[in-house]
Amino acid sequence: MDQPGSKVVVGLSGGIAAYKGVELVRELLRRGLRVRTVMTASACRFVGPVTLTGLTGTPPVLDLWDASYAGEVHVELGEWADAMVVAPATMNLLAKLANGQADEALTATAACMRGPILLAPAMHSRMWLRGSTQRNVARLQQDGVAFVGPTVGALASGEVGIGRLAEPVAIADALAALLRPRSDLAGLKILVSAGPTIEDFDPVRFLGNRSTGKMGFAIAKAARDRGASVTLVTGPVELADPAGMAVVRVRSALEMQAAITGRVPGQDAIVMSAAVADYRPAEYHTDKVKKAGSVTIELVRNPDILLELGQSRTTPLPILVGFALETTDVETYARDKLVRKKVDLVVANEARVGFGGDDNEAMLVSAGGTVPLPRMSKTALADRILDRILELHSERKSS
Repeated sequence: MDQPGSKVVVGLSGGIAAYKGVELVRELLRRGLRVRTVMTASACRFVGPVTLTGLTGTPPVLDLWDASYAGEVHVELGEWADAMVVAPATMNLLAKLANGQADEALTATAACMRGPILLAPAMHSRMWLRGSTQRNVARLQQDGVAFVGPTVGALASGEVGIGRLAEPVAIADALAALLRPRSDLAGLKILVSAGPTIEDFDPVRFLGNRSTGKMGFAIAKAARDRGASVTLVTGPVELADPAGMAVVRVRSALEMQAAITGRVPGQDAIVMSAAVADYRPAEYHTDKVKKAGSVTIELVRNPDILLELGQSRTTPLPILVGFALETTDVETYARDKLVRKKVDLVVANEARVGFGGDDNEAMLVSAGGTVPLPRMSKTALADRILDRILELHSERKSS
């Protein structure tokens, strides 16, 4: 849960997503946090400072040289706040922060922060994927700065890609995690699979699915933040490698099977959130198959990685977690998977609710019963899943 009364500085830099920074301020106030704001000159071109004054009761800090501020306002804010969040954080702002520039109110405040800093990037895909941006992100992560997003979605240009600002609720959840540091998973090793698998038919065509990997990445990040040693095995996704964990990139179901089974020994929990393809083409064509009327493609079954893990397990650990993405009879299919695949927990949800988005509405199905959960961000759901894994792990260790 959030820490009511915590003091937070919200920074807005100059991007079209600045209006969501205003929504974030409202969300933090709703959760009982005390908020002050700081804006770049460019941010003021997108949202009016008076809006933030009306929400928080205090004018945003706009200028280090404003004579109405007594003393050094950036130093004061850095001392006052328990944490700082910047939403949106533009490409330009990331570059400034990574290189220690503090030439205006927002960057100077960040430089004076005693508490943690959370950045929520938002920019065009080409800007986010630019090598210089990724180097700046890596440097900031090495310096202990936390990130949430960006996500894949519709951009201001009308294109679809990575670079969209995370939703305000997801940003608030990530900030809440920074305000309540936990180490309850310290000493545990957790392997997480994420994303789709791609099954190639010829050099240009493949079978796949629409999994984004967001849920698996959220679980891996939350486990890392709670002290676990994390390995993330992911299929092709448009998400940057999270810092602070081992990341293994794979393409096909067979590659994912090899990557996971070779890393099972010593794991305390394995969370199979990946959408592994059930079938693959029986034959791979080394040259592009030309159009010639109707085509029949013979498919063969891929290995069921979770089933193999459940059947081969001879000790109480690792805890095995599966996912059930269904369109009907969600709990029935989830409980069947729980028993048939000999796993400890199944996270079940309807495809229409959680597939591809930033939120999810799931139920946790185990031998002890079913726990339905309300709609929440995938970041928040990740913590609920890890809470249950920790409970199961403690039960196994004590039995």
